[in-house]
Amino acid sequence: MKNLSIVRIPLIRASLLLSFASLVFANAPALRHAHAQTASAERLVAELEPEIRRVMIEGKIPGVSVALIAGDRVVWSSAYGYSNVWAQTPATPSTVYLIGSTFKTMSATALLQFMEQGKFQLDEPVSKYLTELQIQGEDPANPVTFRQLFAHTSGLPSDIGLFRVWGDTAPPSLEEYLKKSLKLAKPPMEVQVYSNPAYSLMGYFVQKFSGKSFRQYMQENIFAPIEMTSTDFFPRYQDMEERLSIPYVVDEKSGKVVPAERLKASVWAAGLVYGTVTDQANWMIANLNGGIYKGKKIISEKTLDQMMTRQFDKFKGPVQGWGNENAGYGLTWWVNERNGEHYFGHAGAVPGYTAFLLGNRERKLGFAILTNGDRAHPHLYKLADKAIDLLKAHTKS
Repeated sequence: MKNLSIVRIPLIRASLLLSFASLVFANAPALRHAHAQTASAERLVAELEPEIRRVMIEGKIPGVSVALIAGDRVVWSSAYGYSNVWAQTPATPSTVYLIGSTFKTMSATALLQFMEQGKFQLDEPVSKYLTELQIQGEDPANPVTFRQLFAHTSGLPSDIGLFRVWGDTAPPSLEEYLKKSLKLAKPPMEVQVYSNPAYSLMGYFVQKFSGKSFRQYMQENIFAPIEMTSTDFFPRYQDMEERLSIPYVVDEKSGKVVPAERLKASVWAAGLVYGTVTDQANWMIANLNGGIYKGKKIISEKTLDQMMTRQFDKFKGPVQGWGNENAGYGLTWWVNERNGEHYFGHAGAVPGYTAFLLGNRERKLGFAILTNGDRAHPHLYKLADKAIDLLKAHTKS
């Protein structure tokens, strides 16, 4: 297996410049007519491309797939570097990656669909609906609420429980996992802890309220309506496996990029999902346009407003290293206000993959990126800000 040194990334990119340029110009008409907005595709991409290259070098990222959204359209997408370094397979917008915790925004939306149906209320105790399960260590006088689950203030721990994909063991079912692991580390609202078990519990509630498996409900009510045709809990062998990227991490001794072991997790419902940047962009379109994708309403604008409103001022400030003093958790989405404009975002990471989504609500501009690089969040945050700023500069209503 070849190792990819950081200094080789510019050479990788150089081999793709021609195809990249042709893709940019091919997409230019779509950019000029996107949702009654206009933009200079060539100028925007000419300014963004050096930033992408810089992020790949600084973050030691072998491959990235990127998409920009304006209004209700994907206005540009492309890819850089390799999805498989050894085989020298170029990354493309159709390359499949693990999308990590960006999926939490989708599972949260699925559960909130049931809130809109009157199945539960945000400030109700979740224990009211846990007929087969119990939150260990919960004080009935200070119960965990649904709102706290969404905003990572429930007191449930971070936990993940990793398993080798090609190992001798496998993750348990949602019910099995929750029976053993649903226990508070802290009382609700005492601290803010990013909790994967909280989202596994959400998956359980989706099953309970729908009468369907979590996977089936997500496919029928989130992925299918938004035309996320290459998003699934497994990379389907029929049409996804051949596009699957290799995950890479940085070797601590050599500083070189090497393949990572593929993993599953006990908290698979919290983000062990595969997808493409094209599908991620479709998801952003729905969230930028009041919960509507191509005329299909996924969730009401009223609920979406709550998802994108900071829930607890007690815990305001940067989220996972993102945002300023105004940032905080909405109902899953990370939210921030800057220069009078409202942003929402969410990152995702599992060993060997890093993802990020960012949207500007007022201008309906969005950015999506999937990578097979490890722990690259700080670099992706900066790139996302730059991309939105360039969209602002080159896009007119």
